[in-house]
Amino acid sequence: MPYIDVFNGDADGICALHQLRLHNPQNSSLVTGVKRDNLLLKRIIATRDSTLTVLDISSHANRDSLLQLLKQGNTVHYFDHHFAGEIPESPLFHPHIDTSPDVCSSILVDRFLSGKYRLWAIVASFGDNLHVSAHELADSLKLDPKKTEELRELGELINYNAYGETIDDLHFSPEVLFKALQPFSDPFEFYYASGELNQLREGFRNDMGKAESELPVRQTSAGRIYQFQNQAWCRRVSGVYSNQVARKAPDLAHALLVERKDGTFLVGVRAPISKPQGAEKLCIKFSGGGRAAAAGINNLAPEEVDRFFEAFDLQFTI
Repeated sequence: MPYIDVFNGDADGICALHQLRLHNPQNSSLVTGVKRDNLLLKRIIATRDSTLTVLDISSHANRDSLLQLLKQGNTVHYFDHHFAGEIPESPLFHPHIDTSPDVCSSILVDRFLSGKYRLWAIVASFGDNLHVSAHELADSLKLDPKKTEELRELGELINYNAYGETIDDLHFSPEVLFKALQPFSDPFEFYYASGELNQLREGFRNDMGKAESELPVRQTSAGRIYQFQNQAWCRRVSGVYSNQVARKAPDLAHALLVERKDGTFLVGVRAPISKPQGAEKLCIKFSGGGRAAAAGINNLAPEEVDRFFEAFDLQFTI
């Protein structure tokens, strides 16, 4: 039976799959994309009688394709922490779904594997801006601060690589980056040996240097909203920059609008870290989605921006 691995191109999706394939290697076909390219099951809609492993993409957003794939005799193993909606019922469906704001898909895989490759779950947790969860996992392994800091940088750099409108915006396609990880069961070996990581580190430094000069376009008691231009560096840095400003003001919500080539906006929302709820509720109102702590909108029309601002304030004003 053919194996197909479908995974989000961010740190969480990559590290979740890496843990599973370290445990159970398979000659799988890989299906992935940029961070926001999450309707990945549409790409394999004709697949029959295969084993699918799906990681870190919303089952709610992919529901129609998922139901069709189950009807076609595919066995589906699903690990995710995004808004799920109604869970399909099928003997072929094996869900591992937890939408709690302090977990990511790699933590779900870590639980499934009883902590076998926990270092990679720590990498993913840092990448997903779940620093408290990451430190708790690091403490369970009694990691020293230097090692923990190296895993933080690794997670943030892998995650940084996922953001863009198309693969052309990225330094590496997520498939290439995943394959670069595959020989390494120990993330510290990858950290010191990887040429890819050096390139990401340099790109991250350059892009963040530009982003840190930007000021909010709107600031209220609810939070801060930033707006970036239609440039590749703006798209690349959007996720890690959003996470950074959220950590610096943990009691505020944050949003970042990045102009797309068609004039619409790609929007990222971070709920206050001190109260990680409501991001997905806001974004669903604008045909977006995500999870309670962090969510997004792929195409916000310019004429909807003012309504988004008002909804943001309403959602996050205490």
